[in-house]
Amino acid sequence: MSQSAIAGRVAIVTGGIGGLGTEICRHLVQQHRHVIAIDLASREERITTFQNDVAGFKGTITFEATDVSDFDQCKALTARIEQQYGRIDILVNAAGITRDATLRKMTPQQWHELIQVNLDSVFNMCRNVVEGMTARGFGRIVNISSVNGQTGQFGQTNYSAAKAGVHGFSMALARETARKGVTVNTVSPGYCDTAMVAALSNEIREGIIADIPVGRLGSPADIARAVGFLTADDAGYITGINLPVNGGYFMSF
Repeated sequence: MSQSAIAGRVAIVTGGIGGLGTEICRHLVQQHRHVIAIDLASREERITTFQNDVAGFKGTITFEATDVSDFDQCKALTARIEQQYGRIDILVNAAGITRDATLRKMTPQQWHELIQVNLDSVFNMCRNVVEGMTARGFGRIVNISSVNGQTGQFGQTNYSAAKAGVHGFSMALARETARKGVTVNTVSPGYCDTAMVAALSNEIREGIIADIPVGRLGSPADIARAVGFLTADDAGYITGINLPVNGGYFMSF
């Protein structure tokens, strides 16, 4: 697709072929963005499913394979996209993994693998898009954190640390770019109806739902709407915030 064929702004969504990432891609396209979903090339079956899921959007959602935990790959990716489309206007960092274990059983590998994907990737992508955004005087960055980055979670010292770090990073970058037309915000989902939560036992899942005031799990669409709000062209006066989307979960504490 040539640059002249693009309608609207250009957006990147890391972790873009997951359940949450796919919904964010769909929502952004409905706001007239051209979206590039980023994920690992090794996820062949999921890539095929994703491409079938978005086929109806007729090329306005495309896929690029990149390991976002690798700085050099992120640098090459953003250079390719800027060369092809002329710019990157929106970045949504949604890539994430879990490596759960209590701290006394957690291995250094479990710690480092998670930090590399969940936190290092935010640096890798933001570092490679922020200069172009500030030079053009427009940018929207949304980093996906988690309720567990705010409350902590048993068996997730690595995950909770990374997700808390995501918002600290976002606030600092927001200060650096606030007068350059670039906003940087965090969205912190609560417990959502995703594969990760579906993998929990019924007993644990029912206990979680019982603690959510609205009485249900969130949906990927709930999170995508929040991302769409913060990436809107007219959202330029909102920066450095953390937007919890959790069904009132904090009211339980």
